[in-house]
Amino acid sequence: MTSFEYTITAPVGIHTRYAGLVARTAKALDSTITIGRVGGVSTLATKILAVMGLNLKQGDTVSVTVEGGNEDTNAGTMEWLFKNNL
Repeated sequence: MTSFEYTITAPVGIHTRYAGLVARTAKALDSTITIGRVGGVSTLATKILAVMGLNLKQGDTVSVTVEGGNEDTNAGTMEWLFKNNL
């Protein structure tokens, strides 16, 4: 299991477009990826409505966990996605 934390910098937080981007990216990888607030509830990153339901805003810190498959590479992909889009 590999994980990282990221603080959302996008002014609008994770809305529909960003949640879709996270879900599409997670679906393309061969790992189980979960996302949630640090210390809070988490959900599968492949479920767009569940990701939107987290109601993540600018300044919120999320934890992303990657399990199975090529964890290190997939975690790097997700971290790149967050740093360059969110």
